[in-house]
Amino acid sequence: MSKIDQELSELNSTLIWQGFKSLLPISIFVAIFGAAFGLAAIQTGLEPLSIISMSTFVFAGAAQFATLELWGHSISLIPLLVTVFFINARHILMGASLYPWLKHLSPIKRYSILLVISDANWAFSQQAFQIKKQGLGILFGGGIALWLFWIIGTCLGLYFGSAIKNPSQFGLDMVMACFLLTMVIGGEKNSRIICIWTAAAISSLLAYWYLPENTHVVVGALVGGIVGMVLKDKQP
Repeated sequence: MSKIDQELSELNSTLIWQGFKSLLPISIFVAIFGAAFGLAAIQTGLEPLSIISMSTFVFAGAAQFATLELWGHSISLIPLLVTVFFINARHILMGASLYPWLKHLSPIKRYSILLVISDANWAFSQQAFQIKKQGLGILFGGGIALWLFWIIGTCLGLYFGSAIKNPSQFGLDMVMACFLLTMVIGGEKNSRIICIWTAAAISSLLAYWYLPENTHVVVGALVGGIVGMVLKDKQP
């Protein structure tokens, strides 16, 4: 392993704390959506302990909201499993993109990091790796921050969520999208990256318009990943 790879794969308490602090601002908005989930979940008839346990052990906002749509007196397990799988399938590609740095860690560290991976800390860490900066502290520390605030928000939503029944009314539903767009714009810029994001965006839009709900997430990620692999193979 080269010296640069060794530095990029470093993970210690100082880096984790720095990563935790760096994602605190976005974590506040995550708490707001967590509160919205807590409110929506309690309205479906779920017990508070079950709701908090779901946010603690699942930690997948979109999948949790989708689960509520399918929840009822008679739960169809197969559609529930398929829906959750497709919504979270992007994590397969996210994990693969992090392999060059995660492979140098012990299994305990590696899988501990993957437990708290989400769109925000993944995007932030990728931006750091692109400019040859340490990103695992951001990935793990930032993930812990997002996870904790998601749980805190869920708890608040169980008791005080009536004030934010509709986050989109205040434009809060666009916070995460704007954050990820900023990561894209601020990241590395070359013809390969532009082709990847263009292909992913177009395919995701087409899937959003013409395919079943939530499949656009998987389609965009797969197309972008395939284009990235093809263009990478063509490089000397």
